[in-house]
Amino acid sequence: MQMNDSIKKNQEYVIEIVDNGFQGEGIAKINGMTVFIPNCIKGEKVKIKILKVTSSHAFGKVIEILENSKFRKNSDCRTYLKCGGCAIRHIDYDYTLEIKKKSVESTLKKSLGREVKISEVLKMDNPYNYRNKLQYPVGMDETHIPVMGVYAERTHKIIPTLECKIQDELSQQIANSIFEWICENKIKVYDETNLEGSIRHIVIRIGKKTNEVMITLVANTREIEKERELVKYITLKYPEVKTIVKNINNKNTNVILGNENEILYGKGYIYDYLGDFKFKISPMSFYQVNPVQTEKLYSKAIEYAKLKGNETVFDLYCGIGTIGIFASHKIKKLYGIETIPEAIEDAKENAKLNNLKNAEFFVGDVEKTLPEFIKERNIIPDVVFLDPPRKGCDKTAIETLMQIMPKRIVYVSCNPATLGRDLKIFEEKYKLEDISICDMFPFTHHVECCSVLSLKDLIQ
Repeated sequence: MQMNDSIKKNQEYVIEIVDNGFQGEGIAKINGMTVFIPNCIKGEKVKIKILKVTSSHAFGKVIEILENSKFRKNSDCRTYLKCGGCAIRHIDYDYTLEIKKKSVESTLKKSLGREVKISEVLKMDNPYNYRNKLQYPVGMDETHIPVMGVYAERTHKIIPTLECKIQDELSQQIANSIFEWICENKIKVYDETNLEGSIRHIVIRIGKKTNEVMITLVANTREIEKERELVKYITLKYPEVKTIVKNINNKNTNVILGNENEILYGKGYIYDYLGDFKFKISPMSFYQVNPVQTEKLYSKAIEYAKLKGNETVFDLYCGIGTIGIFASHKIKKLYGIETIPEAIEDAKENAKLNNLKNAEFFVGDVEKTLPEFIKERNIIPDVVFLDPPRKGCDKTAIETLMQIMPKRIVYVSCNPATLGRDLKIFEEKYKLEDISICDMFPFTHHVECCSVLSLKDLIQ
């Protein structure tokens, strides 16, 4: 394109940031071309360097900020620019919520072809140290010195991390102590270059309400040298640690956990609460990483469902059953479907743990299992909770729901783009009544949406 002739790689410009994108990046225009620049805020004047030019847009990096936004704040983290996790850590927290709100509204407008207003933003009162799950890789740096921390963005280079502002403080203390012990005892850590060494990840999960801690040591070898001494050291130093598990993962893969676990200490699981409900958490369990915001999100979902106590409810893509169990005391009968067998086992156990007599959970792909389940049982739900993965709902599942026409569908989504795509299909028979967003991951670009659809025939 001729437009590109005036914008070249490595050129420098002084520009004004005219907007922020859906990942929090700054957006500018140079000779009509859109340029994306990380770590900038709308309204700022910056000097940038062009890193890449395509036929339709370009990417740049900040050289100097000439005029600061009033929403810029001094970073309280040494590594966020390298790890890419908290991509908007340089922005005032309340303003990050505005960016997320506008981003979701813009995405839904593109999908639905009309303005969609977010009615409520569920912010976090204290947006720090909120994660209940820490996953630190352990490896070797360029000089073959052991290192633990987080990966630099889009690489497998480990950034040494003693403190992370979104991780639980006790979890970080324990991780640091384990790593110190590993170094002092000269335990061989995993080396990606030759696939040798033992410990490759330290995973720590904590019950935010119970303060129970589970440690999973991910090992490349079946035995960790001095593992009994390590267990003794940890449990004496941290009485909050209720169980330690060794996970075997000797594959050359980006997946953190392998399929085999060996309990080194305790029972192999811990407990935590969401609201009044108790949940068992094992190394392989999926459990929301921010339980404080999860309670707000699920409370909003139940509010949207307008439950009266006599409803039959389907919880699709139910995971370990958290949304359904959270709503179980307000409904007549709950049926949950999830593709992962281990998650369904957890869901069944969690139902027993909370003495629920009105909940059943089934393994299967939603698109296949749902129509079979409806045909075999002849059950039509009054309300459906949807909480699919980032790829959104399967089209067959949506078509099945449109055929059986439950009165209300509450759709929880971690991806506004696929949410908009699916809502467009549902709008043939349903009306989007309301939508809120929940800030589950403060200072990152991620956002959770909660929307409610009502059957058009029921709307007067």
